[in-house]
Amino acid sequence: MRLYESVFIARQDITTAQVETLADELAEIITSAGGSIKKREYWGLRALAYRIKKNRKGHYVMFNMETGPEALKEYERIMGLNEDVLRFLNIRIEEVLDGSSIMLQAKTERSQRGGRDDYDGSDRSTSNVTAPNNIIDEKIEG
Repeated sequence: MRLYESVFIARQDITTAQVETLADELAEIITSAGGSIKKREYWGLRALAYRIKKNRKGHYVMFNMETGPEALKEYERIMGLNEDVLRFLNIRIEEVLDGSSIMLQAKTERSQRGGRDDYDGSDRSTSNVTAPNNIIDEKIEG
């Protein structure tokens, strides 16, 4: 059995509950073949870099799993046939990292930053902008 990381993107117009049901069905494929899901994360509804099948957003779900090649082949076949799955990517990994993934860490850090209301604009003063003297002298002489 090998370790894999699998990320899939579901359509934007299905609900979060439907995404969880879809993820449960896909996890069942792995567990019924003797594999196991080591970690499962829902990354949320995110904007896509480009339109995929007329969708501008998608629900991202990540699995870290341990499974054999036959179960992985069936897992990929089912995901390819499912019309709710826009894209998926499965890669082989050496180990499952403890803790949350980078995507979830970035999401929590973003919420800790200040909002637009916290900004007072004091560091952007344009009234004191001047050019160095040597540049002005070169333009006048040249």
